[in-house]
Amino acid sequence: MVKRNYSFEKRQKELAKKKKKEEKLQRKQERKDGDVLESDEETTDTQTDGLPREES
Repeated sequence: MVKRNYSFEKRQKELAKKKKKEEKLQRKQERKDGDVLESDEETTDTQTDGLPREES
């Protein structure tokens, strides 16, 4: 009968959790960067006096 290697299983589980956490942080960062870009676009749509541009 084969003896189970619990330390290997534990290490694999820890690596999976770490990878998932890093992916989640990356998604949050991308979402945060996207929000910043959207707010920058809104500010470029206004003139320097704060009034919206008239489109022709």
